[in-house]
Amino acid sequence: MAEKSTIKTPIRINIINPSLFLLSMTLYFIGIGLNDEKDITLKGLEIVKKADFVYLENYTSKLNCNISYLEQLYGKKIIFADRNLVENEAEKTILKDAKAKEVAFLIVGDVFSATTHMDLYLRAKKMGIKTLVVHNASVLTAVSITGLQLYKFGKTTSIPFHNENVETPYDALALNQKNNLHTLFLLDLKEYSNDSLSVNDAVRYLLKVELKRGERVFNDSTLCVGCAKLGSLDQIIKAGKAKDLLKYDFKNGMHCLIVPAKNLHFMEEEALRVYY
Repeated sequence: MAEKSTIKTPIRINIINPSLFLLSMTLYFIGIGLNDEKDITLKGLEIVKKADFVYLENYTSKLNCNISYLEQLYGKKIIFADRNLVENEAEKTILKDAKAKEVAFLIVGDVFSATTHMDLYLRAKKMGIKTLVVHNASVLTAVSITGLQLYKFGKTTSIPFHNENVETPYDALALNQKNNLHTLFLLDLKEYSNDSLSVNDAVRYLLKVELKRGERVFNDSTLCVGCAKLGSLDQIIKAGKAKDLLKYDFKNGMHCLIVPAKNLHFMEEEALRVYY
């Protein structure tokens, strides 16, 4: 009687090319980082190179390079997406294109740091459009270079260009100070230009509201940290009293202001000394 063979039939494993997972008729939300064309992730770059349309949202933040550098790296023509196009005309442009083609929607920083991007994402979902998100660095995490601990940041708020009758940023600061939390102020970008509100402007605004309200939330001796062009090789970080930051030249680029909590951890204090 012949013996049974003990040799097992080999199992064939098919290796699938990851690029095959790229979905057709998809809207890709891609964070492209904080500085220049080289900050995009490899995954994001692969998607952009295969996309039929590439939109760049250009009203919540700006890169520190000319758009031509992105077009050269991507090998694609970039379509500027201003606030009106994204918030009011997307059904006729971005979402319409994504029903039949692959569309890359590029966002400076990370994808959902601004609520306007979540709104577009939800509209795509409601229309049955496939979506995929590629994350990247954000100012919300880049501020950790100051040494201030991220889990001790309270409510983040924005100071707009036209702030004569706006006091909500002051209210956010008052609430955070009450709870011994750091406050991050994102400073407004003027649409259709590279002008952004400066750290100096933000300090002046807080002093103006304090003068009006008199709640002892902010004064010219309040500890502040001003940041410009975070994520770039020539980023600027300056810590000091509010009156000192008023006179400091933060140069061009995207700015933000931090008012630290009143009680700091000893490691936070040591880190901030680097920037005095």
